[in-house]
Amino acid sequence: MISGAQLLLSIFVSDLLPVFAIAGVGFLLARFTGVQVQTVSRLTFHALAPALVFNTLANSTAESSQVARMTVFYLLVASSAAIMARLAAIPLRLDRRALTAFMLVIVCSNSGNYGLPVALLAFGREALTFASVYFVASSIFTYTGGVLLAASGRRSFRDALVGIARVPAFYGAMAAALTLSFGIRWPAAVAAPITLLSDAAVPMMILVLGMQHERASRPEPPGVVAVAVLVSLVLTPLVAMGIAHVVGLEGAAFKAGVLQSSMPTAVITTILAVEFDAVPDFVTSVVFVSTLLSPVTVTLMIAYLQTV
Repeated sequence: MISGAQLLLSIFVSDLLPVFAIAGVGFLLARFTGVQVQTVSRLTFHALAPALVFNTLANSTAESSQVARMTVFYLLVASSAAIMARLAAIPLRLDRRALTAFMLVIVCSNSGNYGLPVALLAFGREALTFASVYFVASSIFTYTGGVLLAASGRRSFRDALVGIARVPAFYGAMAAALTLSFGIRWPAAVAAPITLLSDAAVPMMILVLGMQHERASRPEPPGVVAVAVLVSLVLTPLVAMGIAHVVGLEGAAFKAGVLQSSMPTAVITTILAVEFDAVPDFVTSVVFVSTLLSPVTVTLMIAYLQTV
């Protein structure tokens, strides 16, 4: 059996080290070449992210019953995280813009390029199937509800809601839903460029993370960052375990769902924060700190889940 230290090292080498390496490239680009993070962020937001959402959803092979149960689980976890974030923010006395950023980093977790490989590594392909369903549900929320949260700090609720219709990834999700509903088989001339754009999305998101982090030398503000990381990495997974029992998740589904809820803040939140000016320095700090600390919390969660 793999020891805790070996598992920690395995997770770091396979999932975190590549992220830090690419983010380091972004940091160097911003520091020494003058590449503007806003430009790269807009490129990712408007061209690459919709391709990623479409490709992920359109190629999902999970059964409808699995999708339904895991989707309900995700919705309850996300709702619980939002409630905890709102309660935790009360003593912090955050203004509207800071509050939306605070809720954004707690609700949106990195269930894709971090969560999926870890689920496969820890519990195999059966768990990966359920983890993929969670990721699909999370992706839909991130590019709808996440956008709404990020935008609402600067706009009225109505304007933010209308703003979702202007987000290219929203149409990527709708196109994927139509593709699955009608069994559309796209020709290679259409599918190939979408796949290429999708494959480029995650590295570009991590580059934006590194470029944005170049702006700050320390977590800003450190106390609020610490609270956000605590809720994301500790409280949300604990609540998720109870929700998983209520929903009726068992076996690989239980392990995959709880593990996905344990992931750090999603890199995409840095894209949303830059795009909608939702306190990007704070959001980037939470992404960086939660990702840095996640090997410890995720390893402990995996160790627990191996016993159930």
